[in-house]
Amino acid sequence: MENLGKILIVDDNEDVLFALNLLLEPYAEKIKVITGPDRLEHFITTFHPDIILLDMNFSRDVVSGQEGFDCLKQILQIDPQAVVIFMTAYSDTDKAVRAIKAGATDFIPKPWEKEKLLATLSSGIKLRRSRREVSLLKEQVEALSDGNTDERIIGESPAMHAVFDTVDKLRDTDANILILGENGTGKDVIARLLYRNSPRCGRPFVTIDLGSIPEQLFESELFGYEKGAFTDARKAKAGRMEVATGGTLFLDEIGNLSLPMQAKLLTAIEKRQISRLGSTQTIPIDVRLICATNADIRRMIEEERFRQDLLYRINTIELHIPPLRERGEDILLLADYFLQRYARKYQKEMRGLTREAKNKLLKYAWPGNVRELQHTMERAVILGDGSLLRPENFVFQATTPRPRKEEQEVLNLEQLERQAIERAMRLSEGNVSRAAEYLGITRFALYRKLEKLGL
Repeated sequence: MENLGKILIVDDNEDVLFALNLLLEPYAEKIKVITGPDRLEHFITTFHPDIILLDMNFSRDVVSGQEGFDCLKQILQIDPQAVVIFMTAYSDTDKAVRAIKAGATDFIPKPWEKEKLLATLSSGIKLRRSRREVSLLKEQVEALSDGNTDERIIGESPAMHAVFDTVDKLRDTDANILILGENGTGKDVIARLLYRNSPRCGRPFVTIDLGSIPEQLFESELFGYEKGAFTDARKAKAGRMEVATGGTLFLDEIGNLSLPMQAKLLTAIEKRQISRLGSTQTIPIDVRLICATNADIRRMIEEERFRQDLLYRINTIELHIPPLRERGEDILLLADYFLQRYARKYQKEMRGLTREAKNKLLKYAWPGNVRELQHTMERAVILGDGSLLRPENFVFQATTPRPRKEEQEVLNLEQLERQAIERAMRLSEGNVSRAAEYLGITRFALYRKLEKLGL
């Protein structure tokens, strides 16, 4: 017979408690018995029973069953999904119908028949599990609808084609991905693209912005909690990892996670199970992790602000998103896309940009990347007049323009070598082996050049 889970038995007759405990012990995960309803709330919030066997009569009278109905109301206020099975020696049809209407799952007369009792409990545990699955599925449906945002990814530059090629290679894999890039480059958009092109597409896509969640709320958000686990926990809630089971969990700005929270996340990833706050019961999880950060993770490891073992778990594949200033003509493609979007939104008759306006956009350094370009275009459309946007329509937050390409050209070999090495070290985030691969030389040769150039 299947495991009946955790059973709480409430009866004022100690002989009944002893007999039921003896009978059900081989079939239950755990059993708790109490002789009255006084501590009912305590046991529900700490023991978290799957089934409650509840006597209908205690001290008030012996036949009406009103005390049982009062207890049932209290139980359902604490846990609306509770499976409550009434027991009474004074049963009748009217009372049974009233019990079911009040929210009880079933009704067992005393003395009970063993086979009927076990069958009733078996049905009860199946109902309990079904209710939990339905509750989780509702949350997963909400998460799935959040992951269906069909954002366009615009880019024809070599840098973006390299990103698209990597995403395509990951199409049939379930590997954990670490997305690196500056703020505003669209790491979240790439995360959704990875999700839509993965075997887990159609399953939940759950996002946690670790940069916006206070540390004290991280555990409850990630792992969930039971009712009463803390002051404001008025009802049980599944955590993001539990909701994401079978699908994808996107941890944005993972570099903001404190070391204690990193340790808890690592444990959950390694054991593939979690426990809600306020519960000792473990819940298996099956999630694909996509993480993103604008931080220099390897420098954080050197400074002991990020766990190296956690990095190994989350970066099976690293994906670098180029800043907008390195994407060339993509700036104009994106500008046109945002122009058309906001012209429709604000009902403006705008067709494009003047040549001077395009040159101004191309020369700007875009420290805020695509997000800054989007806000710049929206503001220009709102304040602009006529069919074309002109240079004066664009007001940039930063004042440093991007140098013209001809102004960047250097012919001195030593300076070219220095620039190439500095760029390779930036792209590899200080990883000498990877920088050497970019440069097409050995690691030892790179060490010598670094020493020679004083880098």
